[in-house]
Amino acid sequence: MIDRGKVSVLGVNVDAVDYEAAVARIIAAAKAKQPYGVSALAVHGVMTGVDDAEHISRLNALDLVTPDGQPVRWAMNWLHGTELSDRVYGPNLTLEVCRAAAAEGLSVYFYGSTQDTLDHLAERLPTLTPGIEIAGMQPSRFTTSTPEELDEIAAEVRASGASICMVGLGCPRQEVFAYENAQRMSMPLMAVGAAFDFHAGLQAEPPAWIQRAGLQWAQRLVGNPKRLWRRYLILNPRYVAAIVRQKLGRYTPTSPVAPNHVGPS
Repeated sequence: MIDRGKVSVLGVNVDAVDYEAAVARIIAAAKAKQPYGVSALAVHGVMTGVDDAEHISRLNALDLVTPDGQPVRWAMNWLHGTELSDRVYGPNLTLEVCRAAAAEGLSVYFYGSTQDTLDHLAERLPTLTPGIEIAGMQPSRFTTSTPEELDEIAAEVRASGASICMVGLGCPRQEVFAYENAQRMSMPLMAVGAAFDFHAGLQAEPPAWIQRAGLQWAQRLVGNPKRLWRRYLILNPRYVAAIVRQKLGRYTPTSPVAPNHVGPS
């Protein structure tokens, strides 16, 4: 088990952990009914914090932030000598936590995405994580919620008896949701990105060699260039240049600003 604490990647504090340590921390928080915000961040997720003073404050307030992307893991190893041999990828972490939850008799709630995706996920997930108890599912409202509406969502999740809530709203909406609602729900809230679509069988994961090479962004860009070209062709070079500056001691992190406490749902 590897758990070497948080290290700064462009001012975003990422945990130097492996899957075993991440799962252990999440399950411990679930059993203790402890508010626990979790996110798995790739380059795009890190850069949302770099470019938004409120959001970097949210990210750094989360209890566990794992290196979802290989370039984030590489940066942690190069900048801080963390010697991580693998990333902690959101979709894989989702399955590992679901399996551990099943072994511990803890139920899991799924919040976000669309009803169609959730229907497919409910059908396929028991084959991927035998014994899982799905406490409930609720699609995203695709709007910015008032505090009262967030209270209603939290009350529904708590009433389901869930011990863990998976959140699939896309970056950065899901991190905002985890930040805003972990205290409301008193359980781990895991922002897991495309895990819902992958495990529902509606989107194919890249081949293992592409994942190991850190080239998932290229496959996604080819698949949807009109929507993603700005994210990858502008953000990725900026990320690399900023990492080099941090290594040279010439990078100044974004100064956090207290965020507005009204989040998306």
